[in-house]
Amino acid sequence: MANFIAVDLGATSGRVAIGRVTSEKIELEIAHRFSHEIFEDKDGAILWDWKEITAQVLLGIQKCLAQGTPISLAIDSWAVDYGLLDTQHNLISKVHSYRDPRTFAAFDELVSQLGQERIYRDTGIQFLNFNTLYQLFAAKNDASYKAASTFLMIPDLLNAELTGVISTEVTNASTTQLLDVKSRKWDYPLIELAGLRKDIFTQLHEPGAEIGFIKGFGALDGIKVVATASHDTASAVAGIPFGDRNTEAYISSGTWSLVGIESELPVTSQEALAANLTNELGAANTVRILKNVTGMWLLEECRRTWRSEKEEWSIPQLVDEASRNLEFDSLIDPNDPRFRSAGEMPERIDAYCVEKGITPPRTKGEFTICILRSLAAAYKKTIAEIEGVTNKKISTIHILGGGSQISLLNQLTADACGVRVKTGPVESTLFGNIAVQALSAGAVPSLEAARALIGKSFISEEFTPN
Repeated sequence: MANFIAVDLGATSGRVAIGRVTSEKIELEIAHRFSHEIFEDKDGAILWDWKEITAQVLLGIQKCLAQGTPISLAIDSWAVDYGLLDTQHNLISKVHSYRDPRTFAAFDELVSQLGQERIYRDTGIQFLNFNTLYQLFAAKNDASYKAASTFLMIPDLLNAELTGVISTEVTNASTTQLLDVKSRKWDYPLIELAGLRKDIFTQLHEPGAEIGFIKGFGALDGIKVVATASHDTASAVAGIPFGDRNTEAYISSGTWSLVGIESELPVTSQEALAANLTNELGAANTVRILKNVTGMWLLEECRRTWRSEKEEWSIPQLVDEASRNLEFDSLIDPNDPRFRSAGEMPERIDAYCVEKGITPPRTKGEFTICILRSLAAAYKKTIAEIEGVTNKKISTIHILGGGSQISLLNQLTADACGVRVKTGPVESTLFGNIAVQALSAGAVPSLEAARALIGKSFISEEFTPN
């Protein structure tokens, strides 16, 4: 049995888990869970509580280490966000959240200046105002940006803190809209055109590369740190037990819904640009052709608003209410920019409906069924766009992550898309994180072999279209 530690940082919570790889399956044990939230500082910046996140990760590693010495440890996280370091590898910047509004003006200015075609030609990345390209452009006048020696994505920021090694993993780097998706290298001509500092970009490494060893943390010292597919969606896709990936798609369902396929090659055609599809890098030299759809963020933000009004609703309770309101059929566009900001989500949905001349939801059940059915409709549209651009016909959709546990959403997705839906694994990101580590350590001969073990490690449900 080979033991590994997986650190998975999501946009609202984190987990530190032990993965035990045997010849029959991969066993997961989550040793530590924690929640975290963005906050607004006195200057109006929307930030992550980086000290708290780091402290919770260290606590989780300690809990894992109490159960035995691992072969290695690897970290994955959400995309696009970063930190700036000085020459002594000290963090000197705020760690901004992608939900910080500073990028809106930067996005408009830079896209107007460079043109979508030039940006998309080499990067193949979906245009979202919060991509790292626009975050760095918005930060150009900040003192920390001017003084920085290095910029690192979130997993690499933690790797540097643990090991002192400075390097950037390609799957998360590909989300920046600053990487050449064909060469898997930084797009320095684009970086220069954008007026960004070329000297703060580090060397790149692939999933499975050895980073270094933890040092300076007492009992944790000596643990080997390797790179997984450090973008959490890249790890999630590595954890899918595909039958035939040429006819199968996936939806990584969480705060965001990432809808896509796995491919050998990127697609950066005019048709792909028109559909605003993204080409992000994956494990084992793969490419994830996908689109970001605002996901369970919509419902979570509604819950947060209702909680502030002294009404506590769980997801199962809301889904139960939704099942009693199936006749309510108003739809919203989950990707409408008004839904990206935090706060007052029920009011935003109401305003959208009024503006579009459709019936706004009033009850908790109506809000929930509106959101779930709108997500299913967005999935259908995105799958159709991917099929049109890649000339593939999708017959099965794998739904991963926490959203896969919502049976009503799974059935609505099968109905809307007209194909079979298979659930799980719920912990696909942790499975994929462990799979890449196991491949790096020689505990499995290939990613396909690791996926076969994952397929034996959980129970999947199937939903057929009505």
